[in-house]
Amino acid sequence: MAITRPLALLCAVSLVAGCASFSQDGGFGPVQQASERQLDKQLLWARDEAGRGQIDARVTELLAEPLNLDAAVQLALLNNRGLQASLDELGIGEAERVQAGRLPNPGFSYGRLEKGSEVEYERGLHLNLARLIALPLTSRLEERRFEQLQRQTSLAVFELASETRKAWYEAVAAEESLVYARQVLDAAEVGAELARRMAAVGNFSKLQQVEQQAFYADAGIGLLRAEQARVRSRERLTRLLGLWGEQLDYRLPERLPALPKSADQLPDVERLAMSQRQDVQALRLDAERLAQNLGLTRTTRFINVLELGVVNNRSNEEPTQRGYEISVELPLFDWSGARVARAEAQYRQALNRAAETAINARSQVREAYHAYRNAFELAQHYRAEVLPLRQRIAEENLLRYNGMFISTFDLLADARRQVQAVDGYLQAQREFWLARADLDMALLGAPNSSLGAAPAATAEPAAAGH
Repeated sequence: MAITRPLALLCAVSLVAGCASFSQDGGFGPVQQASERQLDKQLLWARDEAGRGQIDARVTELLAEPLNLDAAVQLALLNNRGLQASLDELGIGEAERVQAGRLPNPGFSYGRLEKGSEVEYERGLHLNLARLIALPLTSRLEERRFEQLQRQTSLAVFELASETRKAWYEAVAAEESLVYARQVLDAAEVGAELARRMAAVGNFSKLQQVEQQAFYADAGIGLLRAEQARVRSRERLTRLLGLWGEQLDYRLPERLPALPKSADQLPDVERLAMSQRQDVQALRLDAERLAQNLGLTRTTRFINVLELGVVNNRSNEEPTQRGYEISVELPLFDWSGARVARAEAQYRQALNRAAETAINARSQVREAYHAYRNAFELAQHYRAEVLPLRQRIAEENLLRYNGMFISTFDLLADARRQVQAVDGYLQAQREFWLARADLDMALLGAPNSSLGAAPAATAEPAAAGH
């Protein structure tokens, strides 16, 4: 059969549409670059056994030394399986992007009719022209959607880094608190034993002895709670790091990082957040995508079904018939007004959500910056005022004890208060670093959002041809 002009056009369009292909990195490049630029950390996507082996080797290398903060964040970005699942979402999104850029398969029909001795054969080749017309628009829509997915994946990376920082601070602080809890228990045990001996020889009242024993019992409760806090914080860090089995014996530093001399000054913190927030940028892309979808809906509202077909009709008694046919759905009952109204409502909804996210982002970053400054002032007060005063009091009490002006129990009580002051400074130091992590996250995306959240629901392209 000779190829007619419509069929030639169909073949040409098919060749052009078939050019949509997969990228070598599956869209991972921008996410990887964002991680290196914002976090200065390596990010790998285990797409095969070789990639998984590379990650495992790097994990073993990091676990060979005590996990400082940078090593813990790097380990989580490499080994957290939830993050790897978020990266796999890129593969799914790219497949949908490529599919949107390819022409749907044509349809073929074949018929055989008999009329007495006459036998008639009818063959047809059909293509949905509505989808063909909308193909460039739907391809651009999927490109926008994929860009949004990449930003959401980057946000998942930043959030994992932030949560790992906070978990590391919690775990190291819990280790330190456990040390101080044991010191308090040791001092309380000495006091309780001394009180028991003095009461036995009549130099101590029963009330005084019971008070020392009660403090010893309370110190034991404090130690148990400190041990539980250590287990809880370490297990949370372990989950974020993706460790199990023999890897659970990883080591942490003995102390938190020292408090900086001064807090960072960020007068333009809102502007900085608006230029970096991944959630704001993702919703902006979503609004642009829906705006394009609205234009597409208005364009295709009257061509719900538009098909081009090449027909070949041959009979054993009549000359072969060739030609083409076009079928159009008549908009007698459904004028697609509902589809247009739906697209317009979705666009308004996207604008309102984008505005809400921007307002919330400004508030969140202001709150995080205030918490950061307040936490620094509190820790600085402990470091500059409380601890030096407790040290001077301890020195004076030791002089008074040597001069026999105070008892051993007074000296022990002062030692316990000094240990408690140091533990208070430790907690203030921990709160400062947690506030620092929250501020860093607030500058990049919504704090405390769920890891690996699924992308926002998208409207179906109006050019689906139905």
